[in-house]
Amino acid sequence: MPLLDRLPLSYNEVTNKTIEQIDVLWLRGRSIVRAFEVEHTTAVYSGLLRMADLLALQPNMEIRLHIVAPSERRSKVLQEIRRPVFERLEGRPLAARCTYISYEKLQDLHRIPHLAHLSDTVLSEYEERAQ
Repeated sequence: MPLLDRLPLSYNEVTNKTIEQIDVLWLRGRSIVRAFEVEHTTAVYSGLLRMADLLALQPNMEIRLHIVAPSERRSKVLQEIRRPVFERLEGRPLAARCTYISYEKLQDLHRIPHLAHLSDTVLSEYEERAQ
């Protein structure tokens, strides 16, 4: 997978600074299709805040958001996604746009032969939604 030194995006400065703080972006052309926050040692809440900031700055942005964390943090991630402040985002609540993917599921995904030839929709088999 190619890595970029500079993002091919044309948002305002505040949005660009928020995007630059996100751990991993999946791009299709000049559009962000997915964003990932990896929460290994930092507070789960910090990654969710970055995601919520992005949606607050660009409420019409169609992007899938993911928190990647160890399985022992699963319940904490799903609980935090459902916080009232995230339920009241303009448009749809964060829980409708952000899912959890465990390290173990990510390792399973990595083992798929020809992963580079699959679309980003393969992630739907590995993500969990907050109910």
